[in-house]
Amino acid sequence: MPEVTAKKNEQVAKMNFGSIYPHYLKRIEKHGRTKEELDQVILWLTGYDQNTLASFIDGNGTFGDFFEGAKMHENADMIKGVVCGYRIEEISEEFALYRDCRRMEKLIDELAKGRKMEKILREEKK
Repeated sequence: MPEVTAKKNEQVAKMNFGSIYPHYLKRIEKHGRTKEELDQVILWLTGYDQNTLASFIDGNGTFGDFFEGAKMHENADMIKGVVCGYRIEEISEEFALYRDCRRMEKLIDELAKGRKMEKILREEKK
């Protein structure tokens, strides 16, 4: 598995959120999912409201800003697996931004693959 580096973490931090969001949207829409579902997943993970998310989608902020202001869901650590060759649960706290970005991408992957929303949103098992 590739190593996360400070350089990689910094590259992700500097990317404009609004420039990447359309790629996420295109990816899930070609699998029959909606913008509303994509936003629901992102809002669940980050604790943002729709207006704040809309501001980031409009290009007001980087991934660094996006994850710095997020209140990550208490079940975010239940998001496990491999995304882009990186095992999410093995990404160190030092690179929390990169890890959180990969967590979000994992949820988007699951959405694109048709997984049920209640599974994606990692409901605590009763």
